[in-house]
Amino acid sequence: MPSSTSPDQGDDLEACVLRFSDLDLKDTSLINPSSSIKAELDVSTKKKYSFAKKKAFALFVKTKELPAPPSEYKEKWWKCCQQLFTDQTSIHRHVATQHADEIYRETASVLKQLTVTSSTSKTLKSANKRNPFKEDLTHNHEVSAWLPDISCFSPDELLSGHSNGEGEVLLYYCYCDLEDPDWICAWQTALCQHLHLTGKVRIATEGINGTVGGSKLATRLYVEVMLSCPLFKDYLCKDDFKTSKGGACCFPELRVGVFAEIVPMGISPSRISYKKPGIHLSPGEFHKEVEKFLSQANQEESDTILLDCRNFYESKIGRFQGCLAPDIRKFSYFPSYVDENLELFKEKRVLMYCTGGIRCERGSAYLKAKGVCKEVFQLKGGIHKYLEEFPDGFYKGKLFVFDERYALSFNSDIVSECSYCGAPWDQYKLCSTPQCRQLVLTCPACQGQGFTACCVTCQDKGSRQAASPAQSSFKEECECTARRLRAPRELLQQGRLPASPGPRPVSIDAEYSCNCVSRRSRVGLAVPAARSHSWVHLQPR
Repeated sequence: MPSSTSPDQGDDLEACVLRFSDLDLKDTSLINPSSSIKAELDVSTKKKYSFAKKKAFALFVKTKELPAPPSEYKEKWWKCCQQLFTDQTSIHRHVATQHADEIYRETASVLKQLTVTSSTSKTLKSANKRNPFKEDLTHNHEVSAWLPDISCFSPDELLSGHSNGEGEVLLYYCYCDLEDPDWICAWQTALCQHLHLTGKVRIATEGINGTVGGSKLATRLYVEVMLSCPLFKDYLCKDDFKTSKGGACCFPELRVGVFAEIVPMGISPSRISYKKPGIHLSPGEFHKEVEKFLSQANQEESDTILLDCRNFYESKIGRFQGCLAPDIRKFSYFPSYVDENLELFKEKRVLMYCTGGIRCERGSAYLKAKGVCKEVFQLKGGIHKYLEEFPDGFYKGKLFVFDERYALSFNSDIVSECSYCGAPWDQYKLCSTPQCRQLVLTCPACQGQGFTACCVTCQDKGSRQAASPAQSSFKEECECTARRLRAPRELLQQGRLPASPGPRPVSIDAEYSCNCVSRRSRVGLAVPAARSHSWVHLQPR
């Protein structure tokens, strides 16, 4: 069984175990053996010591890795002291508290190797000359030196609207080269905790990607800090931060981490770089391009493709009229989708869009690298910025967001339908089976009849678990997800969706949906009366 930590213990350890990079920048009283030796080190060696301890911690955790079962969405788990850990937070907490002595000994070993090398100080000096921020870090490496002064604000001001949805959610990204993502991770963790923000922040050598929620005062201070930070001030401007109504309640926790990519496309940034994207179009310019595309009499023969590079469940509840919405489940499948449909993009002008613009940065770079398109354009600021300027424009339906709100509404259009009866409906709920992670569109009438799962398999599984609650809590991939094609191939004669102003359901594996209806009948579940087209998603209404 996975290890768990009691709430009381978790609170005490939170400051030093969220990431191994935090250990040098927070209270390290739990690791007693290191405190005495660290105080005796000179400034130069302290830098080496800090690096050595991070490396020792990472190496120790890596030795505890083991492959996750195929049914899991994660690639790896960890096993230590006869306990199984399914997430990084829990294994880091365990190692920090239970294996301090081993980390200390490994740190000493790594430190000896670094001490005999004189190149480290030369490298630091060289880096300082190239990057003024690095020089500042040399003098003010402590995270506290880079936090805003909030002493003039009362706790009530800082927490106003914190938990009732009257606060604000920020969405932003910044592509820029970062030399020390681990330090940025520790700083962002401390900054968000300092301002009582929750959310998710991804950091990589290619930049930063964040969505955080809190009070309006807290989000304003966060933006001010980011815009004044020497690392980002030459790349970010106030308009790069998209805001929406919400707050800290929109996220269950704060998660800050270092990754290979700030948005997971599954291809190394060294292969496909953000530095070679498509041509950026402002919302106004993009609006004109879409208007011109939709005004064409025969869009099937047009040289333009309006491409939605989001996941199927996002485009399902909202999209641009006349778009091509790939039936993919993850953005990491987008490159495979492009490869599978290269002929479709040959000699075409491609207008790409996504939620906030970040996926288009490298998605357009990948498409350009294939060398088949005439031109590749992308919507600057994404759908979010477009809807701020054109709430009643060519985008119809809701905007999906990756937090507990699920969607933002800028217009009254409903372009999706209940998965069971086909009635207009666009409010997602999680599948009622605890082990499933899928989102479900089920209207109140169908919910009242017990149709609350993503498919009949999950519905059956949920019924069995209700009868015998002692079930595994592990998440697992649902059958309807497992059967979905990774990269579907488009039929060339139906390469784009019709440009009619009315909504058109996006393809969501109609064959399997039909099977679900027949299987429900076989297992004795009541099937709601459905219109003749409820399970057919391949033809426009």
